[in-house]
Amino acid sequence: MTTLDLTPAPGAAPFPRMVLAQAGAEVRAILRNGEQLMLTLIIPVLLLVGFSLAPLVDVGGSRIDFVAPGVLALAIMSTAFTGQAIATGFERRYGVLKRLGATPLSRPGLMLAKTAAVVAVELLQVVVIVAVALALGWHPHGSPLGALLLVLLGTAAFSGLGLLMAGTLRAEATLAAANLVYLVLLGLGGVIFPLSKFPPGMRSVLELLPISALTGGLRAVLASGAAVPVGAVGVLAAWAVLGLGLASRFFRWE
Repeated sequence: MTTLDLTPAPGAAPFPRMVLAQAGAEVRAILRNGEQLMLTLIIPVLLLVGFSLAPLVDVGGSRIDFVAPGVLALAIMSTAFTGQAIATGFERRYGVLKRLGATPLSRPGLMLAKTAAVVAVELLQVVVIVAVALALGWHPHGSPLGALLLVLLGTAAFSGLGLLMAGTLRAEATLAAANLVYLVLLGLGGVIFPLSKFPPGMRSVLELLPISALTGGLRAVLASGAAVPVGAVGVLAAWAVLGLGLASRFFRWE
């Protein structure tokens, strides 16, 4: 006669399953948050439509070819930097990170889940923005792999900066600073206003910003069909190393 063994066997789920489950929760939280949904989808689409159809800025060519890559870069920044900084800052304030860090998921697993959630939301953004841009007459050129490389480097750069801000400032300060940086980079990062409109001395400084490098790189690849600019790759890689390095060093979980 076979004996049924009812002995409890507690244990954590496999690591990949835990990461995917947490990533799914992170994505749902982002899409349910009205402010983050505004940042990630609504504002970029409105900017894309408005600046593509209305002759508000002289870009010296096709407006949709100029605006679409810039809006893609803005969408990456809104998710990887602004949205992540604000959400993580308040999770830290309310003790969510401390409690999650004590679960079987572990802190590295939590960071992987957050990264996966950012990439998933960015994929949704790219699909929506590209669909709207194509409907407005955009005809992208160049290598999709080159554009993907720039997007990944931009994601790493902005994620590092967002986590650094969220892990060192109070939640209220992070909220204010992240939104302020978003608006400043929107105006000075070449997203909707060509950097050529700025004085040469100021332009050389603005070109070192991560949003300028991402915008300029995507524009070179998708609008001009050029190879991936080495300068843009270098700037984004430098910001990624700096931001992620400082975040890993100074991030406070409580």
